[in-house]
Amino acid sequence: MSIAQARAHLARFGLEGAVREFAVSSATVALAASALGVTGARIAKTLSFYNKEKDGCFLIVAAGDARVDNRAFKARFGCKASMLSPEAVLAWTGHAVGGVCPFGIAQPAHVAVYLDVSLKRFATVFPACGSANSAIEMDCETLYTCAGAQGWVDVCKSWQEA
Repeated sequence: MSIAQARAHLARFGLEGAVREFAVSSATVALAASALGVTGARIAKTLSFYNKEKDGCFLIVAAGDARVDNRAFKARFGCKASMLSPEAVLAWTGHAVGGVCPFGIAQPAHVAVYLDVSLKRFATVFPACGSANSAIEMDCETLYTCAGAQGWVDVCKSWQEA
């Protein structure tokens, strides 16, 4: 069902046909990189954090080799980076962990999407498409548009050395 939501969302941009489904899992950065034959850094992982202020969540789409910097997150969003439980992720986004993406969000009024600058070093990246065995290749500008991103943030670390 979730991949259908993502595909329907991407259809508004003429990209539903670009969704790739795999016979193997792509639920983690390492598995997605293996399924696609690319470096893990190019996997655009979607991380979900509780947003107390709006009774919802933040989705941060970041490069596969990036880690959230708690200090930078708090400086940017004014709260501690508190990841959602798998049940809360599913409730807010409509996607289960392993397939979380910024496309076809179940409760868009309660979900704010941001892209981390760690993605900008790549010509194209691969976000999931709502299932644990799917992805789509897109450039950062297209990802920003399709995700309905609120903006670019710099809340990750460890990727600069890569």
